[in-house]
Amino acid sequence: MESDAQNLISLFHRKWALPVLAEMSRTRGSRVVVLKNRLGITPAALRQTLDHLIELGYVVANPGYGHPLRPEYILTAKGQHAADACARIDASSKRLGISELAYRKWFLPVLWTVAEEPLRFSEIAVRARPITDRALSQSLVQLEEARLIRPLPLEIRPPANLYGLRRRAGTIAEALGELAA
Repeated sequence: MESDAQNLISLFHRKWALPVLAEMSRTRGSRVVVLKNRLGITPAALRQTLDHLIELGYVVANPGYGHPLRPEYILTAKGQHAADACARIDASSKRLGISELAYRKWFLPVLWTVAEEPLRFSEIAVRARPITDRALSQSLVQLEEARLIRPLPLEIRPPANLYGLRRRAGTIAEALGELAA
């Protein structure tokens, strides 16, 4: 499970990785200008995201196509699998009204961490390393406000909670499971 979470942490290190892969799933590849215009992303952020996705092996420059000033990128086999899952996550997050939250760095990795079983704060922190306590706390609050997780109070001293998945997060968690593997 820890290495699964690490795969998601690595993928979602860049805010725009999810929407870029989702868009590329729809188009099976795209030019930079099209991605920039469709997603409303700055050129620098798009460049950094594409470089990150290339480094992870999800995207490559389309060989034999394009002009150096108008590059086109396509998905690798690994990238196609990930892009299809990202498209489902993106569609589900739009349907649930949490698109902006889903683009945040720790939101989806933390959701995946509690997907299989309810965990305490410290257990989530260990599985989602190198998350800081502050980032984890903020992510848990955002996930709770989005009604994707629920805190389950433990009857111990000092007070503590287990954080578990709600049913409405099922579709996202399922797609995250495909990405994590």
